[in-house]
Amino acid sequence: MRKIIVTEFVTLDGVMQAPGGPTEDTTGGFAYGGWTVPYFDDFSGRVMSEQMSKPFHLLLGRKTFEIFASYWPQHEDQWPGINDAVKYVVSNTIVAHDWKNSVFIKGGAVEEINRLKKEDGSDIKVWGSGNLVQTLLKNDLVDELWLKIFPITLGTGKRLFGEGTIPAAFRLVDSKVSPSGVIIANYMRAGDVQTGSFA
Repeated sequence: MRKIIVTEFVTLDGVMQAPGGPTEDTTGGFAYGGWTVPYFDDFSGRVMSEQMSKPFHLLLGRKTFEIFASYWPQHEDQWPGINDAVKYVVSNTIVAHDWKNSVFIKGGAVEEINRLKKEDGSDIKVWGSGNLVQTLLKNDLVDELWLKIFPITLGTGKRLFGEGTIPAAFRLVDSKVSPSGVIIANYMRAGDVQTGSFA
């Protein structure tokens, strides 16, 4: 049984759109692309290197796959293993690509992802892929959330938790704070939401 680990950069108000650069995703007229860049430091770099070094396969939406495929094949020195990892891509428009080990899922994505989870092998990590993440959250397919929470609000943009996210409890399993104020928090799925009363 493999875990699906959603790894995201997110603002205090939940925005996850275009963290890496101005042209990464301008959907909806989004004007704040690259909002993570001023907060990156050596501490954040070490955390990212550690998380990227663990054995993994990837599960990506089409847009994130296209961004990755345009960069990572030529920069494997920055992310060892990225070219050898299996890249599962949920897309209704792309069915093949020359980036090796790219496997395309077209239609029936929830069923196929459930099947992949039941296989033996490395955990499956999701980076970016906002629309795909919404599907995963709606169908209780997320085992862990590895979040980098940045000390800004943007007020607009695609959000990590959209309409349709199911009620779910998570347990904090690791946390750190960078010198620039970024909270690195890893959460593990922990059953149903519990309620109570102070009365």
